[in-house]
Amino acid sequence: MLRVVDTDCGRVRGIPAADPRITAFKGIPFAAPASGKNRWRAPQPCEKWEGELDCSRFGAISVQDQPAVGTDIYCREWHVDPDIEMSEDCLFLNVWTPAKKADEKLPVLVWFFGGALQWGYPAEMEFDGERLARRGIIVVTVNYRINVFGFLAHPDLTKEAPEAPTNFGSLDQQAGLKWVQRNIAAFGGDPSNVTIAGQSAGGGSVLSQIANPANEGLFNKAVVMSAMIKSAFGDFSLGTPMSMEEGEQAGVNLFEILGVKTVEEARELDAQYVLSKYNEYKAKYGIMFMGVQDNKFNFGDPLERYKAGKGVDVVMMAGNTADEFLNCIRANNEEELAAAAKKMFGDAADEFLGFEEAHRYVEGMGYTPISGLELTVKDSFEKVQEAGRTKPCYYYRFDTDIPGWDNPGTFHSVDLWFFFETLAKCWRPFKGKHYDLSRQMCNYWANFIKTGNPNGPDNDGTPMQEWTPYTKENPYAMIFGKNGAVIHKEEPTPYQRFLMGRVK
Repeated sequence: MLRVVDTDCGRVRGIPAADPRITAFKGIPFAAPASGKNRWRAPQPCEKWEGELDCSRFGAISVQDQPAVGTDIYCREWHVDPDIEMSEDCLFLNVWTPAKKADEKLPVLVWFFGGALQWGYPAEMEFDGERLARRGIIVVTVNYRINVFGFLAHPDLTKEAPEAPTNFGSLDQQAGLKWVQRNIAAFGGDPSNVTIAGQSAGGGSVLSQIANPANEGLFNKAVVMSAMIKSAFGDFSLGTPMSMEEGEQAGVNLFEILGVKTVEEARELDAQYVLSKYNEYKAKYGIMFMGVQDNKFNFGDPLERYKAGKGVDVVMMAGNTADEFLNCIRANNEEELAAAAKKMFGDAADEFLGFEEAHRYVEGMGYTPISGLELTVKDSFEKVQEAGRTKPCYYYRFDTDIPGWDNPGTFHSVDLWFFFETLAKCWRPFKGKHYDLSRQMCNYWANFIKTGNPNGPDNDGTPMQEWTPYTKENPYAMIFGKNGAVIHKEEPTPYQRFLMGRVK
């Protein structure tokens, strides 16, 4: 087994995973500490070390609100350790490899965590890479700066480093991808066969990396989970960057709350103090720092660039859970429904009000749930194909029962337990059918990472259902549901297609 590996910055020693055929390397530095003079700078080269670096523990997580403080579902699910180490010295990545020697050229998955670009970390227990590694894949999870430390813009920063004035968290991710190109072969990986993947803001990060043409050659496949968060019902959108002018003004406003005038002064402040004042800023202005169109790394809305066929050309897998981000028309009768539609769509309301779907009543409440995520993924696949891209697009929907006293439904992020096949780490009373579904999902994912095609046999050698790519002419969806993985051809209804045309 590869327990000791030489990287371009020094030698690292990993540890046997629970399965000793897998070696886990945790807390490998891929850039210099992002503190002091490196706060709000592009990631700087990692300093080389002498001897052997012990990589048996995760590195510190990015500075953020303390995990496990509260009773929300995510504190119950995986943000469970209030004492986890936190620091600006956080630019570490983790590697799980099944390789016995360095020349195996195994496929590589690079994972970006989610959390609205405000919270999250690779040490979350659902992100354990061991089960994927057992399928012959090298898993790399990358930490990156978030919130005010990852996405501040300010006129001083633009003057100081016009080539990289903001979007530091995205640049951290990019630095992790470049580290993979330089080093993954030593772990038994193939740098020419890299899939990038993420969920929620991690999936948005995948789109951001795809949208940057400078990333050509760093990866060739992508998985975007629950991250194409747009709405047909108005202007709601996550992932659309601020303009540089807006970003710089936001930074000026933050500095007023910090009580400083220059970046030099702000860099001298304690990180926890900066975070606390950033929380005051969010409460006052209702804005979170999440990305800026600097035309250096970020060239505009990443999803719109993907749909237009700009950036890196990738094979794509994307989808959503059934219950997340449902955009609804609520009404108690036909008159209320018409009024609600008129308010949402204006004169365009008459285009769909006659359709049966707009008048469907659910549980006596009188509302039509429509997933903005599902509509956006399907619309994006159709648009990128219209733009001339020909690589396959695979759509999925996660729609199974989730046990637990809270009756949560298929809430945002719950499918992570299944894709990583880490259900045994969860407190929920999952049953055999859930483990069967998770195995199938992880198999499809592993096949996709290996070849760009999710299809192949189950662990017992029997064929899994053929997952057909999504096109406008043949709109296939893989449903991960109560009866396992089942393929459906789902022709969008006229109402749904009307809404797809409004997603932007």
